[in-house]
Amino acid sequence: MTAFTSHSLPSTTLVKSSPTPTHSSSSYRVKMSSSSGQALPPLPENRVVLGCGGVSVDFLAAVASYPKPDDKIRSTSAKVQGGGNAGNALTCAARLGLNPRLISKVADDSQGKGILDELEADGVDSSFIVVSKGGNSPFTYIIVDDETKTRTCIHTPGYPPMIPDDLTNSKLLASLDGAKLVYFDGRLHETALVVAQEATRRGIPILIDVERKREGLDDLLSLSSYAICSTKFPQAWTDASSVPSALISMLLKLPNIKFVIVTLGEDGCVMLERCVSENVQSEEVDIDDLLEILKQKKDTNVTIPICISSSVAKLRAKGIGTVSGRLLLGTAEKIPPSELVDTTGAGDSFIGAVLYAICANMPPEKMLPFAAQVAAIGCRALGARTSLPHRSDPRLMPFLQ
Repeated sequence: MTAFTSHSLPSTTLVKSSPTPTHSSSSYRVKMSSSSGQALPPLPENRVVLGCGGVSVDFLAAVASYPKPDDKIRSTSAKVQGGGNAGNALTCAARLGLNPRLISKVADDSQGKGILDELEADGVDSSFIVVSKGGNSPFTYIIVDDETKTRTCIHTPGYPPMIPDDLTNSKLLASLDGAKLVYFDGRLHETALVVAQEATRRGIPILIDVERKREGLDDLLSLSSYAICSTKFPQAWTDASSVPSALISMLLKLPNIKFVIVTLGEDGCVMLERCVSENVQSEEVDIDDLLEILKQKKDTNVTIPICISSSVAKLRAKGIGTVSGRLLLGTAEKIPPSELVDTTGAGDSFIGAVLYAICANMPPEKMLPFAAQVAAIGCRALGARTSLPHRSDPRLMPFLQ
């Protein structure tokens, strides 16, 4: 293996899971369309994933600019659609070809019926969702600012809330039967922990979405194999001085974690993968310095998602410790402003694509660009699910082959 130190350029691998990139959006679309006649690769052998988390109805309103107090404004467009982190992620996974099951709770109101009908129409098994008599299903008001390309969410939880007793033991066992992977969005933590403990007993790996500190989150993290974090979470959870150092701290605190990803919006993502190898060189590499080196390898003219990876090394975070692994930098698609409509659910679609990638045994160098591309496609219409791609979408073909 090529030796490197924190003072020399490490061996990096630039992985482009797509045709030779072009620099304009229109020419890129032509290249992607030309590949639509190619055969799709086989679906993963085991496509069953179980999710446990939030669902809702999203009431979306796009506005020219965010209103000031006491303003009365009109929307530029509006939509009512199913939402919720787990609901969105599993809808994405279903469109990519997986067979998702979902544990959640709604009420027997019209909104709850709409949530269930929409999930089933997209291929998500809703038979494990509890329907309460009376109460209200969860819903969210979402204001999409056309000027700043941001969204503001106002959520109303469902009532009565889900408790572990809502999920019978027979339902629990049936939901996990044959599952390749279990996914949690951090909500419904008491029920989620029951599911996680049974999944662990069965040796089923767990992926967790960690947006922010929540009650019961640490218990779920300790049982997880994979973690995907929001931009601020790693440092908030570890008190580390930088994102890369926080990722090392997370792997040291969570010995079961195989990789942790932090999503960075238009700046892409950073992934730290734990590697167990006897051939790791003895000299340590500062992880903050390494990330800067990877950033310098980015080609700013490339508009499609790519991945830049370090070699396996002993990665050091000052005052925290060392981990043997690889640091990977994933870029996001540079979406033309005219095509960027709504980022609602972008993180959920990224997770849905990662679920597919794990089931398909994709290497990280292929997984990160694929997930970024799926998320980018989903940002081109109002609502988290409106433009989520199906597996046959020609824009995904180069990333799947």
